[in-house]
This record gives sequence, structure tokens and C-alpha cells, in this order.
Amino acid sequence: MSNTPEPTPPASNPGTTRIVAGESNKSKRRRALEIGIAVGLVLLIGAGAAVASVVAKNNETQPAAATTPAAELRLGYFGNVTHAPALVGVSKGIIASKLGSTKLTTQIFNAGPAAVEALNAGAIDAAYLGPNPAINSFVQSKGASISIIAGAASGGAQLVVRPGINSAADLKGKTLASPQLGGTQDVALRAWLGKQGLKTNPNGGGDVAINPTDNAQTLKLFQDGKLDGAWLPEPWASRLVVQAGGKVLVDEKDLWDKGAFPTTILIVSKKFAAEHPQTVTALIQGHEASVNWLNTASAADKATAINAALKATAGSTLPADVIDRSLKNITFTVDPLAGTYKKLLQDGVDAGITKPADINGIFDLRALNSVTGQKTSAAGLGQD
Repeated sequence: MSNTPEPTPPASNPGTTRIVAGESNKSKRRRALEIGIAVGLVLLIGAGAAVASVVAKNNETQPAAATTPAAELRLGYFGNVTHAPALVGVSKGIIASKLGSTKLTTQIFNAGPAAVEALNAGAIDAAYLGPNPAINSFVQSKGASISIIAGAASGGAQLVVRPGINSAADLKGKTLASPQLGGTQDVALRAWLGKQGLKTNPNGGGDVAINPTDNAQTLKLFQDGKLDGAWLPEPWASRLVVQAGGKVLVDEKDLWDKGAFPTTILIVSKKFAAEHPQTVTALIQGHEASVNWLNTASAADKATAINAALKATAGSTLPADVIDRSLKNITFTVDPLAGTYKKLLQDGVDAGITKPADINGIFDLRALNSVTGQKTSAAGLGQD
């Protein structure tokens, strides 16, 4: 991939729209490291209140719809290697084949808060994203907005810094980046820094400045010496290491029991699921088939398929050494690792991104378990 902002998907893929966090289809706002983060927090909090009100109102006023297959499924995901089940499932037609007569359309996002905002606004029906934005949406809507219906990927997130930074203490006074305020890597970074005794706040102040930044811009800023590091998902962590000379200060897997933590999950709008349970089951069938393909394909075939999907969605591919390193850090699984979610919620609370809440009901794994014939546990946080 180049260091310039990623282009709009080519015309040969008309069903895909690229949406970068903080941008609309009609206009793109420039990010700057100095400005906008406090405003972003206000909008995030305000959006949460609005989501809770709108979702609750819709649930009260809308009559129950007939449970028929949907005419269309609008699916969001990222152009990240951690989203390979979506990349491969869409590009190889695996998901579409399971949907049958339901039309599949897709949108590409840069980070989870933007994707979940689109889902809550009714612009998409389902999305691949990280767990923390899903938790935030569930909490803000008082459980009315989304259900987590499957896992997609575990691992593949690292804090990469420039040479000379060898410990948490060396980060004091430095500037780091994350993909978006309130996103899974943003929460992980803030929570980890807090445990090291370093204070941060959502407006970019504190002992360490954290500037939520588009991933492609993060790479360029790091190469230009304007960032000291970033907590990123793959392939961006590998790009900072391989293409920009960074070093790994923290591999997130080292912070979790047995190295297992959810990086990417699959969520669905509760309203869509209630109206079209058959379509949700078909989506999970396609998702499971995509995960199975990734877990049985050769390394070369996986790299080729993922790069083909990235070419179609972003207009460019990854160097072989970047994609190889990325894939070695990721496990593809349909298990959302529900046992980690209380800690994920607490990390969000500690980071000042969410508030203490009851997340019982956030999972609905019944369709997943029906499709796989196995018992994936919701860990007491929903139906399985």
C-alpha cells in the first residue's frame, strides 16, 4: 500500500463504498494532530445519547415485521488483515453465495466507532469491527442497538514505537496514535498506559498525548518523525515495523490469558435480526465458510486472496513481508471469546471512554451454534 490516502474503490466494484472515520461520502475532513480531538469526544458522547433515544423510540413505535429473508444486506468492514473473513468472504463470493436471493452491498470503514454509528443510523445492517465500539453502542442504547453474533479474529494488535523507546516510562511527553477515539486499539492503549501510571485524557492531554488518526496517515506521520508510536491492528502494526523501522513495545496478546483476545467480531442490528433471522443465519453461514477457508488455505493462497480483496477495496496491495508478518499474528475464529468482555468493558471505563454498565444480553450466539453444530459460550452475557 502507498502512504497516500487510500483511493475510492474502483468502478469495477460498484457495490462497495469506502468510508473513512470522520468522513462522509460527500466531503472529507482533514485530520490534524493538533485539533479536533476534544470535539470528537463531545460528538461521541452526544451520539451515544442520541442512539439510546432513537433506538428506544424505534423499538416502541415500529410494529413487528414479518420474519422474511431481507431483500438486501448492507455489510460494513475494514480494509485490515484482521478483517480477512470479510475481505475473503466478500471478494470470493462466499458470503453472497450463502445469502441466496438477498443482495449483498458493502461499505468500507477505517475504525469501529464510525461503523457502529452507521449501523445505529440505519445505513448498514451488520458489521465487522472491534469489541469496544460494540460494547459502547450496547451500553449507550441500553441494550437495544446491536447483538454480537460471532467472532472473526483474535490477536494482531501491537504498540509500535520508534527506536530508543524501551519502556513505558520513555513514553512520558511523547505523542502516540490510535485509529479512532473509542475504538478497540484506542481503549487498549489508554488502559495499558494507565496501568503503567501514565495519565491520558480523551482530548489529547495528559502524560502521553494520544491522537486518533487514520491508519494511512499514522504510517506517513511515523515515517516523517511526527509520531512516536501507535497501537494498531494488522497490517498497520507490521507496516510500521517493516516499512518505517518501528519496534514492538507491546504485543497485546501478552496482556491476555493464553494470548487470546478478540480483535474483530461480527455484529448485527437487533432490529434487522428481528425482522430477518433467516438472513442473519445465512450471513453466519457465509462467515463461517470464510473463516474455514482462511484456516485451511496455504499461506500463499491466503496472501493472494487478501491482497486481491485489498486491491478491489483500497486500490493497492501489501508487500509480501508485511502480509506474511500480519498473518502470523492473527488467529481466525468464529468464537467471539465472550469471557474477555467484562475486562474489555472495564478497560473502557478505566480509559474514560465508557461507563460502568451491565452488558448481559450483548451476545446472541444461537444462530452461530446452529450453523456450526458446536456450543460457543456467551459466558453468561447473552443467549447461546
